Amino acid sequence: MAAKYIASVNPKECVSCGTCVKVCPSGAMSVYKGVFAIADKNRCIGCKKCAKSCPASVISMIIKEKTDEKELL
Repeated sequence: MAAKYIASVNPKECVSCGTCVKVCPSGAMSVYKGVFAIADKNRCIGCKKCAKSCPASVISMIIKEKTDEKELL
């Protein structure tokens, strides 16, 4: 079953601490070139652990588009 929500990071406010990477159980989070975190929409399971643990509060959960679900089939 595909995730209903996926993580979305505000790259301008991210402090690239890597906390989200450490708590993500699916390995969807990574820090891009040491500058900001990004979420892999195909690996994100929508558990919200990254958003809850982010010290800068720059990760939000957004509704995954229905077109994305078709890509996973």
